[in-house]
Amino acid sequence: MNYYMLFKMPTWSIVLIIVTVVLIAAIVVLYILGKKMQKKQEQQEEYLAANRQTVSMLIIDKKRVKFKDAGFPQSVIDQTPKMSRGMKVPVVKAKVGPQIVTLIADEKIFDTIPVKKEVKAIISGMYIQGVKTIHGKVELPPPKKKNAFKRAVEKLQEKAGAKPLK
Repeated sequence: MNYYMLFKMPTWSIVLIIVTVVLIAAIVVLYILGKKMQKKQEQQEEYLAANRQTVSMLIIDKKRVKFKDAGFPQSVIDQTPKMSRGMKVPVVKAKVGPQIVTLIADEKIFDTIPVKKEVKAIISGMYIQGVKTIHGKVELPPPKKKNAFKRAVEKLQEKAGAKPLK
């Protein structure tokens, strides 16, 4: 290709080529980073599974607070990435034996943890992975109330005979 011909190309086609190359490069980089993060997550899951233990504990309180305000020891706060320190995490205060400890709950089970009840919890370090009540079943929280807009949409869908959205 002649250099003179390259400069005679319309500018929009040159811009289009550059944007396409940048997008392809971004997709490749995201794919590689995704693979690395997936491997890292699998290793963490294996580590958590290897260090699991079942403990009987009395749940005192549970809430979502910023990581740095949760009451963890300074050594734990120093080990967490700086971006994670400002994030809200599900924190559970529990009495395990004679000690009162602060634990992090899994997001999936946080709502099912009963407050002021004794439970058997599956923990790994300071991370709660599962909960079973000692007396009775795990109580699910009441379903969240729907706002007026969602109720109106459901009524319209019901009249139209469509399946409701979840």
